[in-house]
Amino acid sequence: MVEGRQNRRQGQGANVATGGPHIPVMLDPVLTAMAAGEGDVIVDATFGAGGYSRALLDQGAQLYAVDRDPDALVGAAPLQAKYPEQLVLLSGRFSQVEHLLSAHDIERVDAIVADIGVSSMQIDQADRGFSFLRNGPLDMRMAQTGPSAADVVNHVARPDLTRIIGILGEERQASRVAAEIAARREKAPFETTEQLAACVESVIGRRGGDKIHPATRTFQALRIYVNRELEELAELLLASERLLVPNGRLVIVTFHSLEDRLVKKFFQDRSEQTSGSRHLPPQQTVDPTFVCPKRTAIKAERHEIADNSRARSAKLRFGLRTQAAPRAGDLSLFGLPNLPALDALKGMGA
Repeated sequence: MVEGRQNRRQGQGANVATGGPHIPVMLDPVLTAMAAGEGDVIVDATFGAGGYSRALLDQGAQLYAVDRDPDALVGAAPLQAKYPEQLVLLSGRFSQVEHLLSAHDIERVDAIVADIGVSSMQIDQADRGFSFLRNGPLDMRMAQTGPSAADVVNHVARPDLTRIIGILGEERQASRVAAEIAARREKAPFETTEQLAACVESVIGRRGGDKIHPATRTFQALRIYVNRELEELAELLLASERLLVPNGRLVIVTFHSLEDRLVKKFFQDRSEQTSGSRHLPPQQTVDPTFVCPKRTAIKAERHEIADNSRARSAKLRFGLRTQAAPRAGDLSLFGLPNLPALDALKGMGA
């Protein structure tokens, strides 16, 4: 990825937390889409266990790895020790990527990759409170600060809780689930994942043919809400348009329909020539800012799904940045749900 590199400053597979093997979802398709070259400046916007980062570093990239989870950055020490000149760790949300890079005098990059959603490391730790399969505090905070899932469950008004669970969890019985939560929290606050999972299961129940736990959608909704995951993704997509050099690549892996819809909508909008922007004079055409080699999402191969069940729902979309000027960064493009602001709960949590 050489063309366009003059537009930014010339820069110079294992689980990093445990030292053991870690194969991220759809690694081979991601690397193919990235087409990284020696010396390319790349952002791994969701460092996690470092699987994508390790592979890109092995290819000679200059890597800026972003993560808001302090545990992920602490676990990155062995990888940073191996690549001291190539790897720069950035603590923060990926919606802040422009600000984080500017601190290192980086204005343009050759590629950005992001694996959206909760990491296996977070799910596997009971004390992080992401999973109903492991009893722990009802937390779910990726950054380990701010309002927790317990704060939301115990204090958000019942109608708003219904909307959070129904919209972000796509739970058809959201009203009944919210009603039961509201009734139980009057007697005692929710403190653990086990308590919430039992509450939801009492409403939805289990059927013999059910493939997922009845609490799955409620837990998904709370996690997305607590971490502002949809807003974060939308802001990252808009930032990528400003950061990428011509021919730069944006590669996004998602794991549920809400995320994938945002990515699909962004690429569809940005790969078309338009003349109807409210930010521009009437009739002025706007050139595409991305070219998408594949119009449909790439899915994991059967052999990968057999080895890693998390890959079953994964979808990869990617686009190549054109030379067109960035468009106005307007979140209205994404049609994000109008939910109560998490800021109202800021006084809660560590």
